[in-house]
Amino acid sequence: MMKPLIFVGLTAVMAACSGPTSRLEMAPEASQLNLRTAVGSAIVRTVSLPTYAAAEELAIETAEGLIASDEEILWADDPARAVTLILTRTIGDVTKAKVGPDPWPFAGLPDVSIDVRVTRMIAGADGVFDLEGQFFVGGDGIDYPNSTNGFAIAIPMTDLSPASIAQAQAKSLVTLSEQISRKISR
Repeated sequence: MMKPLIFVGLTAVMAACSGPTSRLEMAPEASQLNLRTAVGSAIVRTVSLPTYAAAEELAIETAEGLIASDEEILWADDPARAVTLILTRTIGDVTKAKVGPDPWPFAGLPDVSIDVRVTRMIAGADGVFDLEGQFFVGGDGIDYPNSTNGFAIAIPMTDLSPASIAQAQAKSLVTLSEQISRKISR
């Protein structure tokens, strides 16, 4: 009976020692683009992020080129989930197609699948937010030409504050959503 009490006591002490953390929302930004899509539906597969970008802590590139994490500032949601949902929503808004995340929430197969692999997503010490990688579009429910598409998006930041980083990240995700939307449009 003593072991559970010790565990509960240690857990309480550890919780009391940890400082407060702040949560930063990865808020979507609206696109002004309206396109007519060549497909009726699309699935956005769960976005693959680099380890540092998939972590809960906010990551920033230092002047030395190292990636530092701030344990006191955490993303409000799992970054891969948040990025996937932002891309899904924005592509749907731009194209007016039925766009859903993985797993596919609707009956039947989507017309195309969109797979995004991010190789770099970071606030740089140079004051620029970089989002780089590839996205793949392929037919799932229809005969649609498969394609591989690279992206390299650079958004200037006013400073390296968490709010500025989140705003630049939101703009980069809108830009990526617009690029993907153009690919599946007429």
